[in-house]
Amino acid sequence: MGEAAQAAEPRYPPRAGTDRSGCLDIVGAVLATNGEDTGKQALTFDDAGAEWALPVDEVHVWRASLEWPAETVRGMRHVLAPDERRRADRFRFERDRSRYTVGRALLRGLLARYLKTAPEELQFQYGEFRKPALRSGPWFNLSHSGPIALYAFSATGQIGIDVELDDANFARERLAERFFSPAEVSVLRSLPADVQPRAFLICWTRKEAFIKARGDGLSLALDSFDVTLAPDTPAALLRTAWCRDEARRWRLEDLSDRQGGYVAAVAMRGYGWRVVERQIMDTLEGNVPGQERR
Repeated sequence: MGEAAQAAEPRYPPRAGTDRSGCLDIVGAVLATNGEDTGKQALTFDDAGAEWALPVDEVHVWRASLEWPAETVRGMRHVLAPDERRRADRFRFERDRSRYTVGRALLRGLLARYLKTAPEELQFQYGEFRKPALRSGPWFNLSHSGPIALYAFSATGQIGIDVELDDANFARERLAERFFSPAEVSVLRSLPADVQPRAFLICWTRKEAFIKARGDGLSLALDSFDVTLAPDTPAALLRTAWCRDEARRWRLEDLSDRQGGYVAAVAMRGYGWRVVERQIMDTLEGNVPGQERR
Protein backbone atom coordinates (compact mmCIF):
# COMPACT_ATOMS: atom_id res chain seq x y z
CA MET A 1 0.00 0.00 0.00
CA GLY A 2 1.44 3.41 -0.97
CA GLU A 3 2.44 6.11 1.47
CA ALA A 4 -0.52 8.27 0.52
CA ALA A 5 -2.92 5.43 1.29
CA GLN A 6 -1.25 4.70 4.61
CA ALA A 7 -1.56 8.33 5.61
CA ALA A 8 -5.28 8.53 4.78
CA GLU A 9 -7.51 8.92 7.82
CA PRO A 10 -10.71 6.84 7.53
CA ARG A 11 -13.91 8.87 7.55
CA TYR A 12 -16.99 6.69 7.67
CA PRO A 13 -20.14 7.72 5.79
CA PRO A 14 -23.34 8.30 7.78
CA ARG A 15 -26.16 5.81 7.50
CA ALA A 16 -28.68 6.52 4.78
CA GLY A 17 -32.07 6.91 6.40
CA THR A 18 -34.12 4.70 4.08
CA ASP A 19 -31.54 1.98 3.45
CA ARG A 20 -32.12 -0.67 6.10
CA SER A 21 -29.42 -2.93 4.64
CA GLY A 22 -26.61 -0.44 5.10
CA CYS A 23 -25.68 -1.03 1.44
CA LEU A 24 -24.99 2.64 0.83
CA ASP A 25 -22.75 2.73 3.87
CA ILE A 26 -20.85 -0.34 2.72
CA VAL A 27 -20.06 0.94 -0.75
CA GLY A 28 -19.12 4.36 0.58
CA ALA A 29 -15.64 3.16 1.57
CA VAL A 30 -13.62 2.18 -1.48
CA LEU A 31 -10.10 1.43 -2.44
CA ALA A 32 -9.59 2.86 -5.92
CA THR A 33 -7.06 1.64 -8.41
CA ASN A 34 -6.45 2.97 -11.88
CA GLY A 35 -6.64 0.14 -14.38
CA GLU A 36 -3.81 1.60 -16.44
CA ASP A 37 -1.56 2.15 -13.44
CA THR A 38 -0.55 -0.85 -11.34
CA GLY A 39 0.21 1.41 -8.38
CA LYS A 40 -2.63 1.80 -5.92
CA GLN A 41 -4.13 5.19 -5.30
CA ALA A 42 -4.95 6.54 -1.87
CA LEU A 43 -8.01 5.34 -0.01
CA THR A 44 -10.98 7.51 -0.78
CA PHE A 45 -14.16 7.87 1.24
CA ASP A 46 -17.40 9.63 0.45
CA ASP A 47 -20.58 10.24 2.37
CA ALA A 48 -23.99 8.81 1.63
CA GLY A 49 -25.05 11.94 -0.26
CA ALA A 50 -22.11 11.91 -2.64
CA GLU A 51 -22.77 11.58 -6.36
CA TRP A 52 -20.85 8.95 -8.31
CA ALA A 53 -19.96 9.69 -11.90
CA LEU A 54 -19.59 7.01 -14.57
CA PRO A 55 -17.73 8.71 -17.44
CA VAL A 56 -18.27 7.40 -20.95
CA ASP A 57 -14.58 6.61 -21.29
CA GLU A 58 -14.42 4.46 -18.15
CA VAL A 59 -15.49 0.97 -17.19
CA HIS A 60 -15.82 0.63 -13.43
CA VAL A 61 -14.99 -2.77 -11.96
CA TRP A 62 -15.81 -3.40 -8.31
CA ARG A 63 -14.44 -6.30 -6.28
CA ALA A 64 -16.22 -7.55 -3.17
CA SER A 65 -16.23 -10.43 -0.73
CA LEU A 66 -19.50 -12.35 -0.45
CA GLU A 67 -18.67 -13.45 3.08
CA TRP A 68 -20.45 -11.13 5.54
CA PRO A 69 -21.74 -11.49 9.11
CA ALA A 70 -25.17 -13.12 9.39
CA GLU A 71 -26.72 -9.99 10.91
CA THR A 72 -25.55 -7.88 7.96
CA VAL A 73 -26.88 -10.44 5.48
CA ARG A 74 -30.31 -10.36 7.13
CA GLY A 75 -30.37 -6.60 6.70
CA MET A 76 -29.32 -6.87 3.06
CA ARG A 77 -32.27 -9.15 2.35
CA HIS A 78 -34.65 -6.21 2.83
CA VAL A 79 -33.49 -4.49 -0.37
CA LEU A 80 -34.02 -7.53 -2.59
CA ALA A 81 -37.08 -7.82 -4.80
CA PRO A 82 -39.57 -10.61 -4.01
CA ASP A 83 -38.30 -12.76 -6.89
CA GLU A 84 -34.72 -12.37 -5.63
CA ARG A 85 -35.72 -13.42 -2.13
CA ARG A 86 -37.53 -16.45 -3.52
CA ARG A 87 -34.46 -17.41 -5.51
CA ALA A 88 -32.26 -17.04 -2.43
CA ASP A 89 -34.61 -19.30 -0.47
CA ARG A 90 -34.29 -22.06 -3.08
CA PHE A 91 -30.60 -22.59 -2.30
CA ARG A 92 -30.10 -25.72 -0.23
CA PHE A 93 -27.15 -24.52 1.82
CA GLU A 94 -27.04 -21.42 4.01
CA ARG A 95 -23.66 -20.39 2.63
CA ASP A 96 -25.07 -20.25 -0.91
CA ARG A 97 -28.18 -18.36 0.23
CA SER A 98 -26.00 -15.86 2.02
CA ARG A 99 -23.63 -15.33 -0.89
CA TYR A 100 -26.50 -14.83 -3.33
CA THR A 101 -28.17 -12.32 -1.00
CA VAL A 102 -24.95 -10.36 -0.50
CA GLY A 103 -24.18 -10.39 -4.21
CA ARG A 104 -27.53 -8.98 -5.23
CA ALA A 105 -27.70 -6.49 -2.37
CA LEU A 106 -24.27 -5.08 -3.19
CA LEU A 107 -25.24 -4.83 -6.86
CA ARG A 108 -28.29 -2.81 -5.87
CA GLY A 109 -26.20 -0.68 -3.51
CA LEU A 110 -23.68 0.15 -6.22
CA LEU A 111 -26.33 0.95 -8.83
CA ALA A 112 -28.21 3.06 -6.31
CA ARG A 113 -25.15 5.24 -5.80
CA TYR A 114 -24.70 5.77 -9.54
CA LEU A 115 -28.40 6.54 -10.02
CA LYS A 116 -28.95 8.48 -6.78
CA THR A 117 -31.85 6.32 -5.68
CA ALA A 118 -32.68 3.72 -3.05
CA PRO A 119 -31.44 0.15 -3.69
CA GLU A 120 -34.88 -1.37 -3.18
CA GLU A 121 -36.41 0.98 -5.77
CA LEU A 122 -34.45 -0.54 -8.67
CA GLN A 123 -36.50 -2.71 -11.02
CA PHE A 124 -34.52 -5.17 -13.09
CA GLN A 125 -35.59 -6.41 -16.49
CA TYR A 126 -34.48 -9.84 -17.67
CA GLY A 127 -33.61 -10.85 -21.20
CA GLU A 128 -33.91 -14.22 -22.88
CA PHE A 129 -31.00 -15.62 -20.89
CA ARG A 130 -31.96 -14.02 -17.54
CA LYS A 131 -29.31 -11.32 -17.74
CA PRO A 132 -30.53 -8.44 -15.52
CA ALA A 133 -30.68 -4.92 -16.94
CA LEU A 134 -32.14 -1.49 -16.20
CA ARG A 135 -34.35 0.26 -18.74
CA SER A 136 -32.40 3.53 -18.55
CA GLY A 137 -28.92 2.15 -17.82
CA PRO A 138 -26.17 2.04 -16.82
CA TRP A 139 -25.14 -1.28 -18.33
CA PHE A 140 -23.72 -3.74 -15.86
CA ASN A 141 -22.71 -7.34 -15.35
CA LEU A 142 -21.60 -9.41 -12.40
CA SER A 143 -19.73 -12.65 -11.80
CA HIS A 144 -18.75 -14.60 -8.72
CA SER A 145 -16.58 -17.57 -7.86
CA GLY A 146 -16.50 -18.88 -4.32
CA PRO A 147 -16.42 -15.86 -1.99
CA ILE A 148 -15.28 -13.37 -4.65
CA ALA A 149 -17.62 -11.17 -6.72
CA LEU A 150 -16.77 -8.75 -9.52
CA TYR A 151 -19.16 -6.09 -10.85
CA ALA A 152 -18.67 -4.17 -14.10
CA PHE A 153 -20.46 -0.91 -15.03
CA SER A 154 -20.52 1.07 -18.27
CA ALA A 155 -22.38 4.19 -19.39
CA THR A 156 -22.10 3.37 -23.09
CA GLY A 157 -23.01 -0.24 -23.84
CA GLN A 158 -23.36 -3.91 -22.97
CA ILE A 159 -20.54 -5.31 -20.88
CA GLY A 160 -19.50 -8.75 -19.70
CA ILE A 161 -17.28 -9.89 -16.84
CA ASP A 162 -16.18 -13.28 -15.57
CA VAL A 163 -14.10 -14.45 -12.60
CA GLU A 164 -12.80 -17.86 -11.52
CA LEU A 165 -10.78 -18.82 -8.47
CA ASP A 166 -7.22 -19.67 -9.47
CA ASP A 167 -7.65 -23.39 -8.90
CA ALA A 168 -5.53 -25.86 -10.87
CA ASN A 169 -8.04 -28.65 -10.18
CA PHE A 170 -10.63 -26.86 -12.33
CA ALA A 171 -8.59 -27.55 -15.47
CA ARG A 172 -7.41 -31.10 -14.79
CA GLU A 173 -10.00 -32.79 -16.96
CA ARG A 174 -9.79 -32.52 -20.73
CA LEU A 175 -12.29 -29.67 -20.74
CA ALA A 176 -10.28 -27.66 -23.25
CA GLU A 177 -10.67 -30.37 -25.90
CA ARG A 178 -14.42 -30.41 -25.26
CA PHE A 179 -15.09 -26.66 -25.32
CA PHE A 180 -12.23 -24.64 -26.82
CA SER A 181 -11.46 -24.11 -30.49
CA PRO A 182 -8.74 -26.24 -32.14
CA ALA A 183 -6.46 -23.19 -32.34
CA GLU A 184 -6.86 -22.48 -28.62
CA VAL A 185 -6.26 -26.12 -27.67
CA SER A 186 -3.10 -26.11 -29.78
CA VAL A 187 -1.75 -23.04 -27.99
CA LEU A 188 -2.74 -24.39 -24.58
CA ARG A 189 -1.05 -27.78 -25.04
CA SER A 190 2.11 -26.13 -26.36
CA LEU A 191 2.65 -24.43 -23.00
CA PRO A 192 4.61 -26.01 -20.11
CA ALA A 193 2.45 -28.39 -18.08
CA ASP A 194 2.63 -26.25 -14.94
CA VAL A 195 1.39 -23.20 -16.88
CA GLN A 196 -1.57 -24.88 -18.56
CA PRO A 197 -4.06 -24.75 -15.63
CA ARG A 198 -3.82 -20.97 -15.34
CA ALA A 199 -3.84 -20.55 -19.14
CA PHE A 200 -7.03 -22.62 -19.24
CA LEU A 201 -8.69 -20.26 -16.75
CA ILE A 202 -7.46 -17.23 -18.68
CA CYS A 203 -9.06 -18.59 -21.84
CA TRP A 204 -12.26 -19.58 -20.03
CA THR A 205 -12.84 -16.21 -18.37
CA ARG A 206 -12.12 -14.24 -21.54
CA LYS A 207 -14.56 -16.36 -23.52
CA GLU A 208 -17.24 -16.11 -20.83
CA ALA A 209 -16.83 -12.34 -20.56
CA PHE A 210 -17.31 -12.01 -24.33
CA ILE A 211 -20.39 -14.23 -24.37
CA LYS A 212 -21.92 -12.32 -21.45
CA ALA A 213 -21.27 -8.97 -23.13
CA ARG A 214 -23.07 -10.20 -26.23
CA GLY A 215 -25.96 -11.54 -24.13
CA ASP A 216 -25.96 -14.89 -25.92
CA GLY A 217 -26.05 -17.13 -22.89
CA LEU A 218 -25.42 -20.79 -23.70
CA SER A 219 -26.52 -20.38 -27.32
CA LEU A 220 -23.04 -19.35 -28.50
CA ALA A 221 -20.62 -22.25 -28.77
CA LEU A 222 -17.32 -21.65 -26.99
CA ASP A 223 -15.38 -23.14 -29.90
CA SER A 224 -16.88 -20.71 -32.43
CA PHE A 225 -14.41 -17.94 -31.58
CA ASP A 226 -10.78 -17.59 -30.45
CA VAL A 227 -9.20 -15.53 -27.68
CA THR A 228 -5.63 -15.14 -26.49
CA LEU A 229 -4.71 -17.34 -23.54
CA ALA A 230 -0.96 -17.54 -23.03
CA PRO A 231 -0.02 -15.95 -19.69
CA ASP A 232 1.32 -12.40 -19.92
CA THR A 233 -0.18 -11.88 -23.38
CA PRO A 234 -2.69 -9.02 -23.84
CA ALA A 235 -6.32 -10.08 -23.70
CA ALA A 236 -7.87 -10.03 -27.17
CA LEU A 237 -10.61 -11.53 -29.31
CA LEU A 238 -8.82 -13.06 -32.32
CA ARG A 239 -11.52 -14.57 -34.51
CA THR A 240 -15.22 -15.36 -34.74
CA ALA A 241 -16.72 -18.00 -37.00
CA TRP A 242 -19.67 -15.82 -38.02
CA CYS A 243 -18.00 -12.56 -39.08
CA ARG A 244 -14.51 -11.75 -40.33
CA ASP A 245 -14.61 -8.24 -38.89
CA GLU A 246 -16.21 -9.02 -35.52
CA ALA A 247 -12.97 -9.45 -33.57
CA ARG A 248 -11.72 -5.95 -34.29
CA ARG A 249 -14.92 -4.43 -32.85
CA TRP A 250 -14.33 -5.79 -29.35
CA ARG A 251 -11.88 -5.10 -26.58
CA LEU A 252 -11.02 -7.48 -23.76
CA GLU A 253 -9.10 -6.60 -20.60
CA ASP A 254 -7.48 -8.99 -18.17
CA LEU A 255 -8.41 -8.39 -14.52
CA SER A 256 -6.58 -11.32 -12.93
CA ASP A 257 -5.03 -10.87 -9.52
CA ARG A 258 -2.50 -13.46 -8.33
CA GLN A 259 -2.47 -12.07 -4.81
CA GLY A 260 -6.25 -12.09 -4.73
CA GLY A 261 -6.26 -15.68 -5.98
CA TYR A 262 -8.45 -15.27 -9.05
CA VAL A 263 -8.43 -15.03 -12.84
CA ALA A 264 -10.85 -12.60 -14.49
CA ALA A 265 -11.62 -10.64 -17.64
CA VAL A 266 -14.00 -7.95 -18.86
CA ALA A 267 -15.28 -7.43 -22.42
CA MET A 268 -17.06 -4.60 -24.20
CA ARG A 269 -17.61 -3.55 -27.78
CA GLY A 270 -15.55 -0.58 -28.93
CA TYR A 271 -12.41 1.17 -27.78
CA GLY A 272 -11.51 4.45 -26.11
CA TRP A 273 -12.29 3.26 -22.58
CA ARG A 274 -10.17 2.36 -19.59
CA VAL A 275 -10.79 0.16 -16.58
CA VAL A 276 -11.01 1.74 -13.14
CA GLU A 277 -10.94 -0.88 -10.39
CA ARG A 278 -12.43 -0.35 -6.95
CA GLN A 279 -12.90 -2.57 -3.93
CA ILE A 280 -15.75 -2.72 -1.45
CA MET A 281 -14.31 -2.92 2.03
CA ASP A 282 -15.71 -5.75 4.13
CA THR A 283 -16.66 -5.65 7.78
CA LEU A 284 -15.66 -9.15 8.79
CA GLU A 285 -13.98 -9.45 12.17
CA GLY A 286 -10.47 -8.09 11.99
CA ASN A 287 -11.06 -6.01 8.88
CA VAL A 288 -12.13 -2.42 9.39
CA PRO A 289 -13.97 -0.74 6.49
CA GLY A 290 -11.47 1.29 4.53
CA GLN A 291 -8.52 -0.83 5.60
CA GLU A 292 -6.62 -2.81 3.03
CA ARG A 293 -6.68 -6.55 3.60
CA ARG A 294 -3.28 -8.23 3.33
